[in-house]
Amino acid sequence: MRVIAGQWRGRKIVAPKGETTRPTADRTRETLFSMLASRLGSFDELRVADLFAGSGALGLEALSRGAGHCLFVEQEDDALKSIRANLAAFDARSRSDVRAGSVMALGPAKEPLDLILLDPPYGTGAGQVALDRLLRLGWIGDATWIALETSRDEIVTVKGLDIEKGRPVGKAKLTLLTRT
Repeated sequence: MRVIAGQWRGRKIVAPKGETTRPTADRTRETLFSMLASRLGSFDELRVADLFAGSGALGLEALSRGAGHCLFVEQEDDALKSIRANLAAFDARSRSDVRAGSVMALGPAKEPLDLILLDPPYGTGAGQVALDRLLRLGWIGDATWIALETSRDEIVTVKGLDIEKGRPVGKAKLTLLTRT
């Protein structure tokens, strides 16, 4: 697994061993960031969150493309070690915050984020539950873009959010959402 584009293009991303996490495939990440780039234009100085972060590949990709800061939230110990190792290897610790714990434990936001990336376990509905909570707690503003990866057959609906685009990619489905 490697960074697709930006200042760290081609650099290897360390992923946790075992079956606890399911890293987003390179092809899926490439498709996702192409979809986002066509809507955002630039990632420069964006405030980003990588939730259910796993290896942190989505957040690292955003940082590589110029995001100003990324919050990584993950609860699995091996995944947290991978995120921290990746941030250290890329010298990105000053542009990031790693929180160990559940996405559902996040408290109220100080201000909305620009981009929220979620890759929860497939088939659980956890992403939609998290988005409902994040919306109520002020993480999602009028200009926030959200990218949710689910299994190809999952139906995505979150009250207060509109689906801007959905695209199947292999076994996954990428859904871009904005505030209603």
